Amino acid sequence: MATSNPQTHVVIVSSPQVGHIVCNLELGNRLVVDHNLHVTFFVVAESNASTGESETIQSARAQNLLDIIQLPPVDISGEVEPNSPIFTTLTTIMRETNPLLRSAISALKPRPTALFVDIFGTAALDVAEEFHMLKYVFVTTALPLALAVYINILDKEVEGEYVDQKEPLRLPGCMPVRPDDVVDPLMNRTKHEYRVFLQVGLEIRRSDGLMVNMWEDLDTKTLKAMREEECYGSLPVYAVGPLFRPVEQSGLKSELLDWLDEQPVESVIYVSFGVSGKLSAQQITELAWGLELSQKRFVLVLRSNNKDKGINLLDYLPDGFLERTHKLGLVVTADWVPQSAILGHGSVGGFLSHFGWNSVVESIISGVPMIAWPLYAEHKMNAALLAEELRVAVRPKIAPTKGVVGREEIEMMIRKVMEDHEEGKAMRARIKELKNSGEKAWAKGGWTILPLHIFSEANSIADSLAKR
Repeated sequence: MATSNPQTHVVIVSSPQVGHIVCNLELGNRLVVDHNLHVTFFVVAESNASTGESETIQSARAQNLLDIIQLPPVDISGEVEPNSPIFTTLTTIMRETNPLLRSAISALKPRPTALFVDIFGTAALDVAEEFHMLKYVFVTTALPLALAVYINILDKEVEGEYVDQKEPLRLPGCMPVRPDDVVDPLMNRTKHEYRVFLQVGLEIRRSDGLMVNMWEDLDTKTLKAMREEECYGSLPVYAVGPLFRPVEQSGLKSELLDWLDEQPVESVIYVSFGVSGKLSAQQITELAWGLELSQKRFVLVLRSNNKDKGINLLDYLPDGFLERTHKLGLVVTADWVPQSAILGHGSVGGFLSHFGWNSVVESIISGVPMIAWPLYAEHKMNAALLAEELRVAVRPKIAPTKGVVGREEIEMMIRKVMEDHEEGKAMRARIKELKNSGEKAWAKGGWTILPLHIFSEANSIADSLAKR
């Protein structure tokens, strides 16, 4: 186990939404457990926080590893429109939180020596500088990070819209990015969201280092490029993954898990689109037909959003679907399911996912190959990495955000992942190799986080400030 001065105090500032909070909490837990640090965890409350957010924070408090402080909601009604894109909304929330954060940090004892933010919270680097703190940006994956750091160069080099380019976008040393796969803020350069992304890219370059929830074997090419190519700002890049929420064995008995206990090994395809991923009525119908045509066992999770209140998503399933498939699978309409436990169950052999990075990491660590169904954010870039570079996933020919994926293609993708043919065997072998390398990286002694001299430097700063 790595050791450091137990008085070293660091701060993590998390943006709202359960996926971000979970990943940031796991970073904090590892800093405490593996490096014996004192971690204060700030999370910005939302006036309409989901049940998942509240339960995640409550569970973290019960662990008693971190000092968790919820900052009150901020009013951004005068800054953004109600229907603004999520990237703009979250970065605005975090920027408007700076005065609250500044006040809260000033009251902390002992004085914190380093600050960690996610990609939505880069405005807080200004606060870190005011307190002479080291400052780090923690993101999910390396390729979207490389794009964010390099975007202000692309902004000068590329004419017209990125999505209209005939050739892939070239990031030095990295996998080329297809125009259709760019992150959401790059879809329209005339929008305010794009200007916000440019600003975030500049702010990232002011940090003292970058951290990604990956391990070296997962994207060696991008990690090497970011460390060696000067165009990325010559910032240290640390692979600190895999960070994921462990399965909690107690209290997990449920009808769903009991049903999985009765199924053959690696026979079930698990289908879930995350907390925020939603499908149209037509797409739900096609998805159900694809599941039925494949004749594979399944768990299908359907979630509604606020606009869907009062709508029964089961009405979008084909007539007679539940009756015809009642021996094959389960349809779940709950807002939350124990995903880590499901993916870690021996009967699950495939995962059709929206490709949020938390879900991808959980699937890899469980050794489960994937069907990529990217819906927003950086998910399309995640899909390209897993399907084309690592070849542990398949993706539809038509992007789910551009049209309806038909039942025949869905059936074909399920069979590719689940059946015991040459392609399926190769995919399962590769995902098992990644699982093993991820487990080694996670294990004590294999988890590569910030080198200890960074914390020694932080302590020196703290000592000098305390004497002022």
